[in-house]
Amino acid sequence: MILVVDDLPQNVRLLEAVLAPRGYEVVSAASGEEALERLDGVDLVLLDVVMPGLDGYEVCRRIRADPDTAFLPVVMITASGEQEKKRALDAGADDFLTKPFDHAELLARVRSLVRLKRYHDEVDRYTAGLRRFLPPEVAELVKADPALLESHRREVAVLVCGLHGFPAFAETAAPEDVMDVLGEYHAALGDVIDAFSATLSRIAGDVVTVVLNDPVPCEDVAGTAVRLSLALRDRVWELGERWTRLGFELSPALGVALGHATIGRIGSDRRWQYAPVGPAPLLAERLAEAAGAGEVLISQRVEAGTEAVTSPLTLQLRGFTRPVAAYDLLGT
Repeated sequence: MILVVDDLPQNVRLLEAVLAPRGYEVVSAASGEEALERLDGVDLVLLDVVMPGLDGYEVCRRIRADPDTAFLPVVMITASGEQEKKRALDAGADDFLTKPFDHAELLARVRSLVRLKRYHDEVDRYTAGLRRFLPPEVAELVKADPALLESHRREVAVLVCGLHGFPAFAETAAPEDVMDVLGEYHAALGDVIDAFSATLSRIAGDVVTVVLNDPVPCEDVAGTAVRLSLALRDRVWELGERWTRLGFELSPALGVALGHATIGRIGSDRRWQYAPVGPAPLLAERLAEAAGAGEVLISQRVEAGTEAVTSPLTLQLRGFTRPVAAYDLLGT
């Protein structure tokens, strides 16, 4: 959609006559103030300079100052003076046309800038998808270098956080209560995960999988994993106090493992996740399953890499043929 901003109706009709037959949807504004109110859904602005009230330069500056429209293409329509062209570019215009303009030149510039706008929109949608599982600063990092998401091997800590008692709760509670609890739970965990610059890999109901040391490097992987797991446990405990007053018996239960994993995008073009594959994520998942109410169970490698206060355990975990040495994390 192209917004034509001009206080003279004949100029608007002329631009519409050139653009509409080529398939462009054209809307108009007769003043700078009206133009600023009609930017939603617009792909390109054709902006006259001389108008009553706000002139074209001020309208362009305000478009550039708004984060929602900072990258919206603006073509300013000026007289032939070089000074006007310079002012148009200084105000933030992407291009300019001089009156009277050549129709072919107008169409060529419109095609180029609309294509650029659509490319930018695709990048924005891609980045919005990244922000669902990466901290904002990490999403920007990956936006600059998408190759970071390609499959690779790295040592990572994997944390799996679940809600002890959730299956029974989901079976008996009203669906609205289940959704409210999950909404609070996911929002609270997201804040803690972002604070540690960790990566939210997967959400499946009450089970949340978090990765440390990818794609953002982490110097003390085991130690950070221990601190993050305790922070997640404490945050869910806080929520659990309110849930208990509502009659919902839900408690945190976490598993943490450290090891090499293959990490990358998993899924299709329509829907994908950034997830680790290997023994470490599987062990973290099984430890979380085995954890009791309020427990954080960590693997032997995590315990060896920290000075945390722990209690040793030997567990028979689902999918493991031999007993697994693990530790109940009591504190730092």
